[in-house]
Amino acid sequence: MPDLTLRKAAVSLICISMLFASSCVKVPAQHDYGVFLSVTEDLDQLKDYKTVVIDAQFFSAKEISDFKASGHEVFSYINIGSLENWRDYYDEDLTLSAYENWEEERWVDVSREEWQDLVIYGLIPELLDKDIDGFFVDNCDVYYLYPTEEIMDGLTVMMRSMIATGKKVVINGGDTYLDAYCSSGGEWSDVITGINQESVFSSILWDEDKFGTADAEDTEYFKDYIERYADKGAVIYLLEYTTDENLIKAIDAYCKDKGFTYYVSDSLELTIG
Repeated sequence: MPDLTLRKAAVSLICISMLFASSCVKVPAQHDYGVFLSVTEDLDQLKDYKTVVIDAQFFSAKEISDFKASGHEVFSYINIGSLENWRDYYDEDLTLSAYENWEEERWVDVSREEWQDLVIYGLIPELLDKDIDGFFVDNCDVYYLYPTEEIMDGLTVMMRSMIATGKKVVINGGDTYLDAYCSSGGEWSDVITGINQESVFSSILWDEDKFGTADAEDTEYFKDYIERYADKGAVIYLLEYTTDENLIKAIDAYCKDKGFTYYVSDSLELTIG
């Protein structure tokens, strides 16, 4: 099983402790898709991207509506499996354990009704009021660490609530949860419309503060995951971290062959250069 830390998408917007230096290689803009979790103002700087992922908490409904009016699709980040200590609803009593490599974040006990209610009756309606097109759902990988029926049920209640809004629901990673849910008799379309998978080809070398190439075993594992659900009708996105021109070419060729959409970031912060 690939290392869970390679699936991480959430970015701390208050204190970023790790900076990955870019090489002289210029990463080409992928105009179909971009993930910009550290962008907290001025959506116009993302105008070159058709579909963007932002944290809509930092933008008004008018800002998002105006941006969409110029032809863009907007997904909002929503973290249902872990909790950052800078969120105004942070409550350590709802958490289970520390999140490796992310000091300001803890895994959430998603089986708790208090957490489910906050997401379903608080966060989801607030994001809908921002006129978003869909949800970019992070950290369903809590089920990888805590593979219990209660954790699966808690995730499923929240995922189905998002599907019920009629908006698109893209799960970030989440392979262990999604496979287990479907193996237990659920339909993938009950809980998602698409998958964003990080680090299919690239890797994050945490101890060295730089990017690398994913192990062949990890690449094949994630290819199998996304291709299985693509065959069922799920929309697939890749999010890669690299400045390696050859690796970017391999990512581009693979996605063109499979009909997938991708974004290559040259920084873990997921900001725009």
